[in-house]
Amino acid sequence: MRKVLALAVVAALGGSILGGCAGGKVAPVAQADVARGLESYRLGAGDKLRITVYNEPALTGEYNITPGGAIAFPLIGVIEAGSRTIDAVTADLTTRLAKGYVNDPRVSVEVLNYRPFYILGEVNRPGEYPFVAGLTVQQAVALAGGFTYRANEKTAFLRRQSTAIEGSVPLRSEQVAVLPGDTIRVGERYF
Repeated sequence: MRKVLALAVVAALGGSILGGCAGGKVAPVAQADVARGLESYRLGAGDKLRITVYNEPALTGEYNITPGGAIAFPLIGVIEAGSRTIDAVTADLTTRLAKGYVNDPRVSVEVLNYRPFYILGEVNRPGEYPFVAGLTVQQAVALAGGFTYRANEKTAFLRRQSTAIEGSVPLRSEQVAVLPGDTIRVGERYF
């Protein structure tokens, strides 16, 4: 048993050492992340919301999420919205309005403008771009003017705003969805 365990440790260490020698290869984006779209979207600074409280025009309006991740809402005050889903914010608003402010509140929350995504590296026009639902990494590269002559056109790197880890995206085989706040990096090819 000890020999098997020792061999497994040596194999794992050898694999990590060899992986480090392969040009700093980055782990691919997880399959669960590839399939994920806006269903589980987490709100954040820069998002603009339309909040509708039915039969209450004074409370209905457009609200920006502050850099601290909050919304200033009439009567209630500050609502935490950063890193929460639309459903969670809707439920929180409904509960807080029902506590003596509105009888049987019916609240609807929708995102008017998502925060932008960023693309940098070997593209013709790197920078900040407005998010559009259904956007893929390949389409984001096209928005940025396409690849430069020295770009690696096989692999890009994607970092979600919710994580600090950058993952690799194979550009020729998978369609990976871009989410608001994502950063896409297109590296150089090696000759």
